[in-house]
Amino acid sequence: MTDLLLLWVSDYGLVIISLATLLSCFALPMPSSLMMMAGGAFAATGDLVLWQVCAGAYVGAVIGDQSGYFMARRFGAAHLWAWLQQRRSSARLLSQAEALLEKRGGWAIYLTRWLFSPLGPYINVLAGATHMPWRRFLLADLLGEATWVTVYVTLGYVFGTQIEELSDTLGNVIGALTAGMVTLLLGRALWQQRKPHAS
Repeated sequence: MTDLLLLWVSDYGLVIISLATLLSCFALPMPSSLMMMAGGAFAATGDLVLWQVCAGAYVGAVIGDQSGYFMARRFGAAHLWAWLQQRRSSARLLSQAEALLEKRGGWAIYLTRWLFSPLGPYINVLAGATHMPWRRFLLADLLGEATWVTVYVTLGYVFGTQIEELSDTLGNVIGALTAGMVTLLLGRALWQQRKPHAS
């Protein structure tokens, strides 16, 4: 699979890298981080231009995030959010997630661009559905995606011969961090839900 992805990056270059980062913003299983590292590796050998790899990945990611935000804001995700809030089983957790996004919205968006990236597409929808101010979303998104692209393209540029092993390691670390963060948030929400019954 990795050989096929590298062949795609070699054959289609910036187009496939941009498309991968864009589609990953819709929670589609795209190995966008691996493709950015491959782009960095090809830039190190002179087959691609480094700044163009960064620009292509960055533009694709930002367009994907903004599309998710605006689709949620304008085309019905707000109705889904309202429906979920009416359900007893999810209402409290969703309210706390909304409060978290409102209080720490910028940081939540920034960190889910690169450190907790599996949550990124869902935060985009949540931000749009709850009508988070667009300028605030945009600023955090631009900074977060810049971090994501810079980290992965640079890793590919520096460690080009080991990108498969590096990608696996980073994927495991990010997955563990994301799972840990979700567990902490759910634990905190359940604890707060339990407190009124204890008193």
